[in-house]
Amino acid sequence: MVEKLVEWLLGVLGGLGGLPFGKQLIVFIISLMPILELRGGLIAAALLGLKPVESYIISMIGNIIPVPFILWFINRILEWMRTKKRLSKVAKWLDKKVDKHKGQIEKYGFWGLVLFVGIPLPGTGAWTGCLIAAVLEMDRKKALLAALIGIFIASIIMMLISFGILSNVI
Repeated sequence: MVEKLVEWLLGVLGGLGGLPFGKQLIVFIISLMPILELRGGLIAAALLGLKPVESYIISMIGNIIPVPFILWFINRILEWMRTKKRLSKVAKWLDKKVDKHKGQIEKYGFWGLVLFVGIPLPGTGAWTGCLIAAVLEMDRKKALLAALIGIFIASIIMMLISFGILSNVI
């Protein structure tokens, strides 16, 4: 699913590829996005033929930028969304997503958040992990550190997958 979404976005954002640093900008934008995050960014980078180290740095930065904003502001944003007729559905959807995964993080705390962000499975990642941490009112500094460690773990796993390093080892 992620690969298809990335391929679709590459088509949508493909016009940026002709700009100086356009391919890098595409990877950065995809890495900023919820659901895709650095996983999608690294897949896009590999498909665009970018160098692994460059792709790694761009994807990491793109995935890290939203984290503090989510941790510090998402609760206020959700409260506001719940008061708006059209946005309340999105808020309810996010509430369901939190309810579905919060037990994993609640049970294991800091390390639960690290693993939730770090294991690149559908529905996990920094966006969802930080959303859950914020709703659970985890200590923001600890949640930020856990998310950063998780992003680092996910980035290593996805580098191995996206750039075919695992296929050369196995």
